[in-house]
Amino acid sequence: MWKRLKSLNIRQQLYSIYFIAIFLPITIIGTFLLVNNSRILTNYHHDLLDSDNQRVKTILFEITTQFFNISRDIAVNRDIQDILTRTHDSERDFIEHVNDMTILEQYTVNYADVEVIEIYTDNPTVSAYKQFIPVCEDIAALDWYQKALNQASVFWLSTVTEDRFGNEYWNLCLVQRIPLVRSGVNAVIVLKVSDNYLKTRLDSGMYKTTLSVDDNLAFFSSNREDYGKPQKIEIDLAADNFSFRGDVIIDGIRYMAEVSTQRMYQSESKVYITVLDNEAYRNIRNITSTSLAIIILSIIIPGIIIHFFTIYFTRRIFTLREAMHRVSQEDYVITDSVKGADEVSEAFADLEIMVEQIKEKDARMYETLIKEKDLENEQQVMEFKMLASQINPHFLYNALETIRMKAFTTGDKEVATAIKLLGKIMRYVLENTGTNFTTLEKEISHIETYLAIQKLRFGEKFVYHLDVAPEISLQEYNILPLLLQPVVENAVLHGLEEMESDGVLRIHIYQEAPNLIIEIKDNGGGMTAQELNDLKQSIEIRSPEKSTSIGLYNINQRMKLCYGEQYGIEIVSNPGAGTCVRMMLPV
Repeated sequence: MWKRLKSLNIRQQLYSIYFIAIFLPITIIGTFLLVNNSRILTNYHHDLLDSDNQRVKTILFEITTQFFNISRDIAVNRDIQDILTRTHDSERDFIEHVNDMTILEQYTVNYADVEVIEIYTDNPTVSAYKQFIPVCEDIAALDWYQKALNQASVFWLSTVTEDRFGNEYWNLCLVQRIPLVRSGVNAVIVLKVSDNYLKTRLDSGMYKTTLSVDDNLAFFSSNREDYGKPQKIEIDLAADNFSFRGDVIIDGIRYMAEVSTQRMYQSESKVYITVLDNEAYRNIRNITSTSLAIIILSIIIPGIIIHFFTIYFTRRIFTLREAMHRVSQEDYVITDSVKGADEVSEAFADLEIMVEQIKEKDARMYETLIKEKDLENEQQVMEFKMLASQINPHFLYNALETIRMKAFTTGDKEVATAIKLLGKIMRYVLENTGTNFTTLEKEISHIETYLAIQKLRFGEKFVYHLDVAPEISLQEYNILPLLLQPVVENAVLHGLEEMESDGVLRIHIYQEAPNLIIEIKDNGGGMTAQELNDLKQSIEIRSPEKSTSIGLYNINQRMKLCYGEQYGIEIVSNPGAGTCVRMMLPV
C-alpha cells in the first residue's frame, strides 16, 4: 500500500490518507463512542447523585452528633436540674432562677443550626417562661412525650408549627428525657433544627432533595411544596438499611433517583434521603446528539479542507523550490512570498536568514578592514605620546641641573640649593605617579624636602618637629604616595604664613591599635566653627563651584577608596589655638 501511495502525486496522496486516516476511523470509533459514552454518562450522573446523597448524609451526621452532645450537656446540667426539681415559692422566684441561668441562650446564639430549645416538665411550680413549658394534659397525651418518658435514649421526629397567619413550618427535632433521679418530676428536652440552616447546608441547587425521619412526613425538601408530604418513592420502613438506585416516573417525568438511609447518632431513628435529578437524561440526549453531529462534521469538514489545502500547499512548495534555485545561482534578491508558521515557512525563513548572514559577513569584513586601519593610526599616536612623555621629564631634570650649576658658579648657593630640592621633589612625584604604595620613610623624606624649601622662603618664622613612636618602622610601613604633602602644605600656607615668628609645625606618628595615626599640627590662627564646618563639608562632598580644599578632598577620597569607609581624615581647630589634621590608616 505504501509503495502505491509513493507512486501518486501529492494531491492523490492527501485524498488517500484522508480516506484511510480520517473517514474510516471516525466512522468506526464514533459509533463505538456514542454507545459507550451514553453508558458512561448514565453511570456518571448516578455517581453524582450518590455523591450528593453522601454529602447530605455527612452533613446530617455532623448536625445530629452536635445536637446529641448539646442535649446531653443540657440534660446533665446541674443548674437546669435544680430549676426543674426545685419547688419554687412563686412565679417570680422561678423567673429569677431562670434569668440567672444563661446556658440555654448561649446555645441558640452560638449554634446557627439550633432554632429552638424547649424543656417540657410536669413540675407544678414551673411557669411558661423562655425555654420552659409546663406539661398540660394535651401535651402529656402526645405520643412523642410518652415515648420520651418510657425510653432513656434519644429519638428524632419531624414536627410542624403553625404561625398566626396559618403558615406551617416543619422541623427535625431531637427528643430526650432529662433524668431527674428520685425527684418525682418528669422533664423532656426538645431541640429543633433550624430549617433555614438545613436549606443553606443541604440545598445544592442541582437536585431535588427530600428528607424524612422514620414513618414521619418530610421535614425538609428543596421544593417547598413537598414539606409535610410522604416521600415520592415508596420506602420499605421494615428494611434495616433501605437503599434504591435507578429510574422513576413521577408526575409523568423521568427522574434519575438515589435513596439511602442515615442512622441517627446514638439513636434508633432513621432518616431517609431521596435525591432526584430530572435533567440527567435530557443532558445525556443533548450530549449524544451533539456528539453525532460532531462525528458527521468531522468527516465532512476535513474532506473540504484537504481539497483546498492541497492547492495551497503545492503552490508554497513550488515557491520555496524556485527561491532556493535562485540562491544557488548567487542571486540573493528573493521575495518573502511564503507566509505562515509551519515547516515550509520556517524553511523559507531560514533561507532568508542565510542570505542575510552572507550579506552581514561581507559587511563585517569591510568594517574589520576599516577598524584595523584605525587601530594602526591610534597605535602610532600612542607611541608618539609615550616617546614625548619619556623625553619631557629628562628635559626638565637636565634644565634644572643646568640652572642649578649656573647659580652655583655665580656663587648663589641658596638658589642652587632650592633648585636641587625642587628637582628632588619633581623626581619623587614623577616616580610615584601611577604607583599604588611607597614606604613611609620615603614619604617623610619627601615632606622634609618640601619643608626645606619652605624654610628657604620663611627663614626662622617657623620650625617643624617630627615625632615617630618607637614601635613604628618607617622602612617597613607602606603608605599611599603623596598623601601627607597637601596636608603639610595647608598647615604652612594657611596656618603659619601670617605668623611673624615662633611658628611650630609638628608631625606626630604613632600607633593606636588597630590603626596608625598621623597628626599634623600647627599653632597658627585656627578657624572659627563655621569655617571648620564648611571645610569638613568640602572634604566629604566635592562642589564643582569651589576650587578650595581640593587637595584635602582628594586625600580623603583616596584613603576611603583604598582602605575603607571607616578611614579618612579628621580636623580639629579653634580660633587662636591652631589646627590639627588627624589621618587614620590601618596598620
